[in-house]
Amino acid sequence: MRQWTPSPTSFTLDPDGTCQDFGVSSRRCAPLASSSSSSCSRPAAGALSLELEVSERTVHRDVEALSAAGVPIYAERGPHGGIQLVDGYRTRLTGLTGDEAEALFLSGLPGPAAELGLGTVVAAARLKVLAALPTELRARASRLVERFHLDAAGWFHATDPVPHLGVLADAVWEAKRVTIGYRRAGGEVNRIIDPLGLVLKAGVWYLVAATEDQVRTYRVSRFSRVTPHGGTFTRPDGFDLAEHWRASIAAYEQSAPRMELEVRVALDALHLLADVVGGRAVRAAERIGPPDADGWQRLRLTVDWPEEVPARMVAMGDRLEVLEPETVRTAVLATAERVVRQYRAIS
Repeated sequence: MRQWTPSPTSFTLDPDGTCQDFGVSSRRCAPLASSSSSSCSRPAAGALSLELEVSERTVHRDVEALSAAGVPIYAERGPHGGIQLVDGYRTRLTGLTGDEAEALFLSGLPGPAAELGLGTVVAAARLKVLAALPTELRARASRLVERFHLDAAGWFHATDPVPHLGVLADAVWEAKRVTIGYRRAGGEVNRIIDPLGLVLKAGVWYLVAATEDQVRTYRVSRFSRVTPHGGTFTRPDGFDLAEHWRASIAAYEQSAPRMELEVRVALDALHLLADVVGGRAVRAAERIGPPDADGWQRLRLTVDWPEEVPARMVAMGDRLEVLEPETVRTAVLATAERVVRQYRAIS
């Protein structure tokens, strides 16, 4: 095996055991680290295999996995050879508080990292940081990972297939211009774009890209093809992806068409109404008078996308009645009648 050459940014392996992410169990990790850390002892693979009750092949595989993770462990062949850590190799993260260590590990998103092709890199970074933390901070970080899990996707939403995400990520990183095919309502379009950044929102990947002197947003799952166009591009001066995304979201929400709606809804169905029109719309609704004797409340709502409102109200079944405007009330009735006719025809 080629001897591993340490770099200034590498970390010490601690024998408390944090090797599981690389296929090395903590039971084998501690003896490997402690047995090979002494300059006076270079245990052979055969001796380690007996101590760990595994095959020599498993010992060599574990050493290779640790070396690939950045641990300065290597094997020397010959009668005086063996497995050893680089002498005196030790470094610590300094100035990191317990809260900061916990926040660092809570921020991890292994699923999106894997989609970007960085799953192994993230796992390696996690192992190195854990190995470099003082014992107490390491314990706190490990407890947090065991007790909290961040799932960015919404309920009942399957993950969009994103076969071109890796190519786009490379184009973003290397500032490479690409040619794309993009599916939209009017059919597929072909464009040449300059990818500026990728955004993950509610489990959905978006690409922010410059084209024709405009910065546009594309849903990554709608790309039918992505091919290099040749050459690189210059990013716009002062472009801030996070700030652009915040401004873009605010502009999109502000420009959405809206209408005012007066309804009568059962109090025990308010959570269903929030699912239909959005929790923010229900929280901002004006309550008109107290609930009636039947436990129904009159509300004045502002809802987005008026053309979708009749179908949404039908989804509430008999737990909501539209009072105003009359045009929406009529449209809800017409939609409900079409549904009834459809089922009667099937019967």
